[in-house]
Amino acid sequence: MTRPPPETVARAVLAREHPGAVGAFMAGSIVRGEATETSDIDLVVLYASLEHAWRHSLELDGWPVEVFVHDPETLAWFFEEDRKQGIPSMHSMVAEGWILGDHPLLQAARDRARAGLAAGPPPWNPDSARYGLTDLRDDLRSPRNPDERFAIVARLHDPLADFWLRAQGEWSAKGKSVPRRLKAVDPVFAARFGAAFRDALGPDGPKDLLALVDEVLAPHGGPRFAGFRLDAPADWRIPGSEHEEAP
Repeated sequence: MTRPPPETVARAVLAREHPGAVGAFMAGSIVRGEATETSDIDLVVLYASLEHAWRHSLELDGWPVEVFVHDPETLAWFFEEDRKQGIPSMHSMVAEGWILGDHPLLQAARDRARAGLAAGPPPWNPDSARYGLTDLRDDLRSPRNPDERFAIVARLHDPLADFWLRAQGEWSAKGKSVPRRLKAVDPVFAARFGAAFRDALGPDGPKDLLALVDEVLAPHGGPRFAGFRLDAPADWRIPGSEHEEAP
């Protein structure tokens, strides 16, 4: 089946599912020119006012579509969550997507997203991240079997990228966005990062990956274990539990 252009589908979704919206931002790999046969259409729909934000998924004319529905206030909340996490998911969709519509709220949202991206993530404390990387590093030094090694390598991918990016004062990424983000910041490091993870599952084992972890940790005090402490919030308890009978 020949599918219609993605923008045609995005506009059809906007008209059919969200006739009261002021417009939308079409984003994702399709807009970046990096789409594959299975890529979906990301659509951030903007209303003037809503009771709450939501997202939903649908298929239209052979295209999968992920729809994120907001008003200016809910969008601002998600921008702030992006900022706190250091991963500008919603910022990027609004800042880089194609605008569908001409309402002033659309441009205002784009201006806010671009300003947030330019401001960068908040200051970052590496202590907990150092501990987490150290724990994975030590597990990877002596996995019990190939399956365990695979699991450790998979778990290490995002935290190591996040640590390196945040240590540079840069926005971070997760999952399949990590290689693209690393390449945008430092193509040489991105190539080393990718090679270390690919080779970690090969016959020579994870020696290059372990060396890369140590290199990333070194400027921040190296591995972190002895003396580390993380306090739980005081309200993480169920009052009266000492009087309950065990099941």
